[in-house]
Amino acid sequence: MIALGKYNTLRIARETQVGLYLTDGQEDILLPNKYVPARYEIGEEIMVFVYLDHEERPVATTLEPLIYLHEFALLKVNYTNKFGAFLDWGLEKDLFVPFREQARPMEQGRRYLVYMYLDPQTNRLVASSKINQFLSNDNLTVKEGDEADLIVSHITELGINVIINEQHKGLVYKDEVYDDLRTGDRITGYIKQIREDNKIDVSVYKTGVDAIEPNASKILDELKANSGFLRLHDNSHPEDIKTVLKMSKKSFKKAVGLLYRQRLIEIKDDGIYLNHNR
Repeated sequence: MIALGKYNTLRIARETQVGLYLTDGQEDILLPNKYVPARYEIGEEIMVFVYLDHEERPVATTLEPLIYLHEFALLKVNYTNKFGAFLDWGLEKDLFVPFREQARPMEQGRRYLVYMYLDPQTNRLVASSKINQFLSNDNLTVKEGDEADLIVSHITELGINVIINEQHKGLVYKDEVYDDLRTGDRITGYIKQIREDNKIDVSVYKTGVDAIEPNASKILDELKANSGFLRLHDNSHPEDIKTVLKMSKKSFKKAVGLLYRQRLIEIKDDGIYLNHNR
């Protein structure tokens, strides 16, 4: 069965004046002339994205959309009317967001994080900015220490709320982030802690033993770039460490301890020195 909102690998069944008709063996769908490849043969397979055209008919395209069925993306509002908002998702026909699916009234020209789904009543692809309804932590598919794909959903005083693997909700505490992140940014993170109520704490850095090595390498790189000296030590203010190394004081102390035990650095009252004898 040909699936809306996804890529489908279909066979070229026949050519007509308006384009190629593709088939999965049960259904046929039109690939308009503007998307027909320069070279093709009847019977060969072609990968296309399927959605509904302006007349609500399934149609194929070789254009790449900015969002897929059951996924999230940050999209721009092209225009609004009395029915809702219409988003640019890279295809000819805009993606519709009904008023009832807007977390707050959408404005033309602004970007919003949305989820695309198939409306069971109309069988149309629509989007929603009420993203929490599409996320659940009831049955987790991750465990502590796992690497995960994150999407920044929104930022609060407590921290950065993220979508984990397009399925779960998580939080990165603000004092653990040293880069500017914005809604819609996609980054790699690590499951730091899963609480009893299934709330998930996430880190944008590796945790535990694995986290020490990259931090130690970063300190060595900074030492080499600064003639073998950094004016940082145990009594340095956390903000000074964050500014210079983009890491927490706790991570700094762990990494410095590792480097000291390996005799790669010397620790003095005014800072840390690269051990040139090693």
